[in-house]
Amino acid sequence: MPTPLPKPSPANMVSRHRLRNCLWMVAAWLPALAIATLSGGAELAAQAPVKTAPVRIVVLGDSLVAGFQIRLADAFPAQLERALKARGEAVEVANAGVSGDTTAGGLERVGWAVPKGTDAVILELGANDALRGLDPALAKANLDKIITEVKATGAEVMLAGMQAPHNWGEAYVKAFNAIYPGLAVKHGTLLYPFFLDGVVMDAKLNLGDGMHPNAKGVAEIVRRILPKVEELLARVRARRAAAGG
Repeated sequence: MPTPLPKPSPANMVSRHRLRNCLWMVAAWLPALAIATLSGGAELAAQAPVKTAPVRIVVLGDSLVAGFQIRLADAFPAQLERALKARGEAVEVANAGVSGDTTAGGLERVGWAVPKGTDAVILELGANDALRGLDPALAKANLDKIITEVKATGAEVMLAGMQAPHNWGEAYVKAFNAIYPGLAVKHGTLLYPFFLDGVVMDAKLNLGDGMHPNAKGVAEIVRRILPKVEELLARVRARRAAAGG
């Protein structure tokens, strides 16, 4: 004899009623939801932010950017990257600084120091040439070749200028200091006239040797050079836009 089904309780009846109502509402809404999804999908996709690739900057230089006797986290490339990111910029700044490097040394290693995919190069070389009294014409020729090689890759260049010490005489100083503005005009690159502007000869901003910036000195360099680096980023974006990227 079959067992009679239990009589549904009032609570069970209420639950079943609510379930039927829910199922009905879902069935009624599904077509509308599907239409809204199909019609609004393109609009939502258009409104979604497009994530652009970060701008990759290489700082090619000597001990002034390498982080001589300070933490790498306090070196110029690292501080510059943090400052740009604080402004909402998507960037990656690589440290290609080698202490003691001359313009000749930079030319020898530019091929591997500036890897494929680099968007921009900040070129800071020449201080050691000037300190050693090397021929300004040779320094200019080396920097000229570096710029030419970098630009051939499609990367933008910003020259960070240097000034010669006066102990080599007026003629040397005049010839050396003219290198950077001359090359900037020739190649159409951005120029930051003097990398150590606002820091040189300030004991509070330099190491004990009086030549290399300490962490505070680097921060001051970054603060001063930042507007020019923003111009560099604008050039990279314009190039990307022209290329449809």
